[in-house]
Amino acid sequence: MKQVIILGMVLLLAACGGGNRDKGKRSSGSTTRASTVAYGPISRACLDSDRKARSRQLCGCIQAAADQTLSGGQQLKAVKFYSDPHLAQEIRQSDRESDERFWKAYKAYGEKAKQLCG
Repeated sequence: MKQVIILGMVLLLAACGGGNRDKGKRSSGSTTRASTVAYGPISRACLDSDRKARSRQLCGCIQAAADQTLSGGQQLKAVKFYSDPHLAQEIRQSDRESDERFWKAYKAYGEKAKQLCG
């Protein structure tokens, strides 16, 4: 059951998310929801998806969360979840140290997105 919940969270976050190329304006984490909008690889994937919940505001907000918690390479890896949701499960269950590091960062991203975007 826990795996189903985690996979659901991954799919929800993969539905919309992001990465801001303007690193000089990164938030310290005290940004309000209304002002937390960014554009990058996750927000583009979110807007291009067929998910019903997508919007510029939500996708931009989730991108802002990604900018605060994921490196550029990690964001590109997370974007792959849109076309291959099962990949998230494979990475989560992997024994590779690099996948474990990525998954920890991805979980932090999920928490930040929940905090910022509701």
